[in-house]
Amino acid sequence: MGEKGLQTPAKKLFLWVRKQSKKVKTVLGFVTSLTLLVTLKLLIRDHNHFFVLAEFVHLIGLLCLIYKLSTLKTCSGLSLKTQVLTAIFLAVRVFCSFIMEGDIHTILDFVTLVATLWVIYMMKFKLKSSYMADLDTMHYWYLIVPCAIAAFFIHPTTAHFFFFRMLWAFCVYLESISVLPQLRLMQNVQIIEPFTAHYVFALGVARFLGCAHWIIQVYDTRGAYLYLAGRGYFWIPMVFLAEIVQTFILADFCYYYIKSVMSGQLLVRLPQPV
Repeated sequence: MGEKGLQTPAKKLFLWVRKQSKKVKTVLGFVTSLTLLVTLKLLIRDHNHFFVLAEFVHLIGLLCLIYKLSTLKTCSGLSLKTQVLTAIFLAVRVFCSFIMEGDIHTILDFVTLVATLWVIYMMKFKLKSSYMADLDTMHYWYLIVPCAIAAFFIHPTTAHFFFFRMLWAFCVYLESISVLPQLRLMQNVQIIEPFTAHYVFALGVARFLGCAHWIIQVYDTRGAYLYLAGRGYFWIPMVFLAEIVQTFILADFCYYYIKSVMSGQLLVRLPQPV
């Protein structure tokens, strides 16, 4: 009785939200995001911690996948293409970070890369029979080529070689859209089992934290952060845009994930595409 009573307000809230128009839902989403941003700004003083938290949350999501692959012995519902794209941008970022920075982010990215490579190995060899290749339909080059072109023209202006600066930009752009194959596969399946849902939700939280960093930085500098000298006039606005794109790409799924959790459902059900 106690648990049912505790869940009732949440169910009522999501039923109410569900009945609202898209315009009202958009306003509610904006207000909720703004509230979270203000809370994060008050709680976290060092802006660098946003990225550390984002990388840590990403790793937690991967641990959910590792648990699923190790115990359930199936990779159904997972996009191999998203994992490969993730491994690519992580490998590039580890390489560039080792040369250009070499800090805690390098270590976290390396651990995340190793976990991602293990997931790829399990999907390609050990659990290949359960991989939904026919539903993982998005092509690599549709995502990689535009990122490479954008990186060639828009990249940070630093003292490092052009090639390294372009690689850094490439991994930023690729990260922002690497989850698209996973979202496409989930739209094809429509019913998402818990551990895959946990993983994608973790990506959404990680991207929100990264986006929060840039929004708070821009707010604190009254917009001047977008055009810092020595960084290239288009680079930081492009990074800011990439973070926003990532957040919005995952926002819709996060809504259905939270709705399912609050309703006590283990499976996340996505609406049929119009």
